[in-house]
Amino acid sequence: MERLHVAVYSTILILITGWVLFIGKAILVPAVLGAVVVYVIVGLADTLARLPAIGPRLPVQVRYLFSVAVIGLAFFALAYLIMANKERALDLAPYYQQSMLAALQQVAVFFGVEAEPTWATLRQELLAQVNVQRLLTATFASVGSILVSFVVVLLYATFLLIERRTFNEKLANLSDDPQRVARVRGVIAAINRRIGSYLALKTLLSLLLGVVSYGVMALFGLEFAALWAVLTAFLNFVPYVGSVLGVALPVLMAVVQFQELGTILTLLVVLSTAQFAIGNFLDPYVMGNSLNLSPFAILMSLAVWAELWGIPGAFLAVPITAILTIVFSEFPATRPLAVLLSRDGRV
Repeated sequence: MERLHVAVYSTILILITGWVLFIGKAILVPAVLGAVVVYVIVGLADTLARLPAIGPRLPVQVRYLFSVAVIGLAFFALAYLIMANKERALDLAPYYQQSMLAALQQVAVFFGVEAEPTWATLRQELLAQVNVQRLLTATFASVGSILVSFVVVLLYATFLLIERRTFNEKLANLSDDPQRVARVRGVIAAINRRIGSYLALKTLLSLLLGVVSYGVMALFGLEFAALWAVLTAFLNFVPYVGSVLGVALPVLMAVVQFQELGTILTLLVVLSTAQFAIGNFLDPYVMGNSLNLSPFAILMSLAVWAELWGIPGAFLAVPITAILTIVFSEFPATRPLAVLLSRDGRV
């Protein structure tokens, strides 16, 4: 009977927590993203300190300043690219729509469905339902809203960095029991070490992927190559789905722009090779199994957090799951959950 009570109470608690997370996402998402930005700043600063020869000589202030500059530059580059390419994309929208129709017509001819009324119906339906110019305008408006939200995230990150100065003192006064304080301090240290290292290294690998992708797309003469490259770097933080979108979006642009099957397939192969090489060789080599998370657990967390918080939830799924695994491992009642979430059962 006691186990039944525990199961019922746990289920109710999970449902209430999920409801609060969903209802409060407008407040919680910027705060959590601010914490992630702080982790990246601290992680990059620690990574710089470990560089051979120069690292130990760099003052702490210089390392933190460099980390802030890198993150700020990445987001401002995205904002600049969006603003710089907005007018050109809207001007080219009618051309893109005609190119899309031409590509569909080629597919229709290939499958032998170009005869009337099939192709005429398809063409009328596409023109009626898809307006590329209106679609691009809505997309730019959504991205603009995200950039405005980033200002709020920066405010949270700034105040969290200020709070770090007095956090140890607050932690020491958390309880009169030294063992309890030491346990909490150990959990927080483990979270900071693993999440900070993951986010810092993931940021460096994402920057590398963005640079490589830009080189490939610029070589092919793809429109808005810089914008696609920055977007690819950001999408690399989303497990599994991000890699697919990082290739699919530029390839769709190539379909509209080139309409040459050979060029499109070559770009697809080269971009996929870059994603595969960094994601399956360089990523595990540099990062190892730092988070020790099960691939299935990552996929499930991606689905859950994306449903709760949308696109930001997809970016935050891995760090949040890693934090939950570390916290669960500290309590006997939840330790089995931590074991299930881990890659190898060791937590």
